[in-house]
This record gives sequence, C-alpha cells and structure tokens, in this order.
Amino acid sequence: MEQQDLERIARATLKELGVPVVDNVVLLEDQPGQWRIQIPGNRSGPDTLRIKCGKGTTAQWVREQILNQYAG
Repeated sequence: MEQQDLERIARATLKELGVPVVDNVVLLEDQPGQWRIQIPGNRSGPDTLRIKCGKGTTAQWVREQILNQYAG
C-alpha cells in the first residue's frame, strides 16, 4: 500500500468519525509495513494511530484498524 492510499483512507475514515483531518500526517515507521498517523490537536481521541499494512492490504483492513484504535 502506498502512502497516498493510506492518507486517503485515513482522511475518509477520520472524517466519518467527525475528526477534523486537515492536518493529519502519515509517516512510515522504522519497520516496513508499519505506519503512524499523527492527528495534531485532536481533542476527541488519540493523537497517534499505528497502522500495519503491506502489499495486498485492503482499504477495509486499514479502516478497521483506525476505527478500533480511535474507539479503543
């Protein structure tokens, strides 16, 4: 999965959760297939989400990880 794909999925999912997503930042972690989504100034949930994905990962899997971490 490419960074721009992950950013698009993250924006759509966070928007669905009511999070202002103008400033979210997706960064590759030290290990391949691990990403960090920074949500600066988020007052209704976590500031950082960690996503695991790689070749063949579906948008639904990324979306579920975001929803689970945000709600958790």
